[in-house]
Amino acid sequence: MINLKTCAAISNAFGPSGFEDPVADVIGQELHGLPARRDSIGNLYTALPQNTGSRPMVMLDAHMDEVGFMVQSVASNGLLRLTPLGGWVEHNIPAHTFLVRNRRGELLRAVSSSKPPHFMSAAERSAPLTLNSILLDAGVCCKEDATGLLGLEAGLPAVPDVAFTYLEATGLMLGKAFDCRLGCAAQVEALRALQNETLCADITAVFSTQEEVGARGARAAAERLRPALAICFEGTPADDAFTPPEDAQGALKKGVQLRFRDNGMISHAGFVALARKIAEENNIPHQCAVRTGGGTNGGSIHLAAGGVPTLVLGIPVRYAHTHYGYAAASDVEAAVSLACALLRALTPETIRSLNPMAETGTPVV
Repeated sequence: MINLKTCAAISNAFGPSGFEDPVADVIGQELHGLPARRDSIGNLYTALPQNTGSRPMVMLDAHMDEVGFMVQSVASNGLLRLTPLGGWVEHNIPAHTFLVRNRRGELLRAVSSSKPPHFMSAAERSAPLTLNSILLDAGVCCKEDATGLLGLEAGLPAVPDVAFTYLEATGLMLGKAFDCRLGCAAQVEALRALQNETLCADITAVFSTQEEVGARGARAAAERLRPALAICFEGTPADDAFTPPEDAQGALKKGVQLRFRDNGMISHAGFVALARKIAEENNIPHQCAVRTGGGTNGGSIHLAAGGVPTLVLGIPVRYAHTHYGYAAASDVEAAVSLACALLRALTPETIRSLNPMAETGTPVV
């Protein structure tokens, strides 16, 4: 069973794109003594000490940031105009609570504004929402109170106000930022499982920043590390709530998702085939996905350093990029199990077959 306390702590941490330090602090505590180091863009690196040397490197990646907002300005009535950090659908935003971190570092609750139907015209009721019509209300009546009393100003981050819970009867978790905090938790669990094992490759894990605004942290990390192979843990959008069962490719409780393509990457066919073979041999639940939209850090990593065969291990998440997500604990376990089995199975010959130009990576921890 995965460590639910780890999942909860990482999920609950405050950290939209560009403001991931609190998440990195929590993950650093969960690493239980593994060496850790941050770079100038905020990526957190760690490694398995017994698997750090002069062999080809496998980069593990999971991104720390969550979708959120930045305060663009404070209106005269004290409400906060917003600009998004990551992809949002406008009609998912109104009438929810958010947390805003003020200039003193305090987290303040705020409500995303919505116009009561009593004041809406027929045209307004049928018109699509626009982001500039949605503001955050921190409970003030004027700009002076917002800025002077509450310490609110332009440039501050905001995220959904949601606490992690687990329903033991169904095995489902409910919380925010499962894209990709569950990937972070899975990566932590894999490192713990392999902590005392000697593998045939060097292993460096990156908890990366700014995925939701263009996979920026992973790009910097991959250029720095120059890995031979990469495995991305990701909280991938589930489709089982609106897709017929026979067509769903991201269903809860169906196991780890292997992604063949998306808008950012066509996965390395040999690496995917190896992962499927190992999953079948070890009876690890898995499902395959061909995505026509979206992307992951794999899009940046697989193009770095002359080309890096990259595999995405997805944990299906219902209602990604909204306040709330559901995910199955068993799918996190499947992702951890497959990552560990795959890393144990890698030999120098296998690595060369996947990347004939593999060289020694650049350790940073």
